Amino acid sequence: VSRSWLKAISNLMLGSAMASMALPMTSSSVSEALSDGRRLNGSLVAHLRCVRHVARMNENAVARIGILTVSDRASRGEYEDRGGPAVRNYLDEVLTGPWEADTRIVPDEYDQIKQALIEMAEAGCCLVVTTGGTGPAPRDITPEVTEAVCEKLLPGFGEQMRAVSVRYVPTAILSRQLAGVRSSTLFINLPGNPKAIAECLDAVFVAIPDCVDLIGGPCLETNPERVISYRPHD
Repeated sequence: VSRSWLKAISNLMLGSAMASMALPMTSSSVSEALSDGRRLNGSLVAHLRCVRHVARMNENAVARIGILTVSDRASRGEYEDRGGPAVRNYLDEVLTGPWEADTRIVPDEYDQIKQALIEMAEAGCCLVVTTGGTGPAPRDITPEVTEAVCEKLLPGFGEQMRAVSVRYVPTAILSRQLAGVRSSTLFINLPGNPKAIAECLDAVFVAIPDCVDLIGGPCLETNPERVISYRPHD
């Protein structure tokens, strides 16, 4: 299937959708309609958004996502990694397009964490999610390493995750997780507890697809019954 054919079909579907809402076929109206998932059928929204990004996608592109568990005990096999599987299960529930995971476990060692983060970015991961090592303990250094490999920090992610987590656990205020970008990779730190992982991702995932778009990554589409991604830059 050619890109020109996909774009033509997209325009036809988009024109029909806009007409059904009695909206003019202008860029501002299109963006308004696409940003309001309540006004369009969820599957149509997902289709239109993906096709609008096809100019910079391969038709068979598979999003690559890194999942990095940072834990001394898990890396030694003394403790079952629960954080990494929790992240993967969450992504399986939320993402509707094809994706593959690059999963790794490293100890709380600066050089090993840094090497894994850089390797994942260079391997083409559009998103790298870390779990563990975000607290105030002496060996909790994941945020420091993440900041060192990022070109730009996105403080809003950490602020929002803490604001949500503290509603459930008062000690969540001790978490130092952050997010940032390196080239076309978005890094996000998460805590190690599976329940906290889901709460934090629920707090910020609405903005992740748009961020990945803006840094030149693939089109990440979400299950509208789980997360309605917000794309004001479409």
